[in-house]
Parts: sequence; structure tokens; C-alpha cells
Amino acid sequence: MRQIVLDTETTGLDPRQGHRIIEIGALEMVDRQLTGRHYHVYINPEREIEQGALEVHGITEDFLRDKPRFAEISDDLMAFVDGAELVIHNAPFDIGFIDNELSLSGHEHASITNVATVLDTLELAKDLHPGQRNNLDALCKRYDVDNSSRTLHGALLDAEILTDVYLAMTGGQVDLGLSMESPASPLEDDHGIFHTGRPSLFVLKANDEELAQHQARLEDIEKQSRQCLYLALSGAE
Repeated sequence: MRQIVLDTETTGLDPRQGHRIIEIGALEMVDRQLTGRHYHVYINPEREIEQGALEVHGITEDFLRDKPRFAEISDDLMAFVDGAELVIHNAPFDIGFIDNELSLSGHEHASITNVATVLDTLELAKDLHPGQRNNLDALCKRYDVDNSSRTLHGALLDAEILTDVYLAMTGGQVDLGLSMESPASPLEDDHGIFHTGRPSLFVLKANDEELAQHQARLEDIEKQSRQCLYLALSGAE
């Protein structure tokens, strides 16, 4: 499964008030592993940045003055996300801004959802933690994700942090490596990424004291219920 963890920074909060995207950061994952491929661009919004937004991301109009317009980067962005699932925190915000930019630039696709599906991690967090704060900082604290470098917001940094949070929220790994097949040689997939065989599982065996405690517990169950099936089976071996 190919996923793109994506974040944007903007001149303000609402594209309907003329606000624009100034930064896009996106990281590629395949089968829940970062591939090293990423997409990052600063964009000239051709308008002023609200003071409140500037205090959040610290990106100035002077810095953006020589950066490309959205129309100049739109094809590259759409090619990067094509066919993937977008993982976004508060997806309606970012999707709304991107779709607005696509419309303003006259792109052939009216919405980024024409080429990619969307997973909103804010909605996922609300389902997992109803009634709690579920912004990215709160989730970092809840899942012990280090965001100490996040003094200001930045699209690529936020995408990196969201990747860690998303993997923690959804269990960290997708399987336990219990396949009976022998490890294969590294194979190159359609995206040019090499995948190696899984490492051997570490097996921690019970020591003598733990085995004795286990046996005592079984015998206690037998005394109370007079039918400890596990103990009967163990004695029959």
C-alpha cells in the first residue's frame, strides 16, 4: 500500500477569503515504511500573509517572493500523489486549500481526490479518543512522539511528526512476520524501492522460576474448579 503523509502551510485560515498555500510537505510510505522519497516546495501566494499565520509558521512574504506559483508546481504535486492514499491531519483544511489552488490555476483536475484517496487522522483520533484533545501536539504527548524540534510549524516537519503519530495510532506494524516462507532476496517494486526479508523474531523463553509459578497457578485453578483443562493436557504429554 502506497501512502503519502501530507501537510500544508497557508497565508490564513480560509481559502474563501482569498488565502493561499505557501508550503507543501509530503512523505511517501510503502507498506507502512518510509521510502525516502518526499515532495517539498515553497510557493509564492501573490498576496500578504496574515500576522496570526506568520506567528505559526514563520514564513515571510520576502522569503516567498522568488518562489514558484502554484500553477508551476501543480503537475509535479499531482504526479507525486497519484494513486496513493493521502494521510492528513484535519484533511478538509488541506484538501480545501489544494482544491482551491487547482481551481485557480485551471488544472485539469478540479480536486486532488480525483487522483488520490484521503485518510483524515483527526477523525481517526476522535474515534480512538472521544472527548479528548486530538491536535497534533496532544497526540505527540499521548503517543510519546518527540516533537521537541517543533518550535514553529513547517509542512515537512509536521508531515514527519504526523507519520510517527499515525503509525503509533494504528499499531506500529501491519504484521508480526509469522510467514512460513523463507526470507526472499531483496526485490525492487514498481516504485524503485528495494524490500528485504524480515528479521528473525526474538523469542524470550520462561525461566525455571516463571515455569514454577505457572504450574502453581494451574494447580490452584484445578483446586478451585476441579477442571483445569490445560493441566490435564500437560499431564497427558
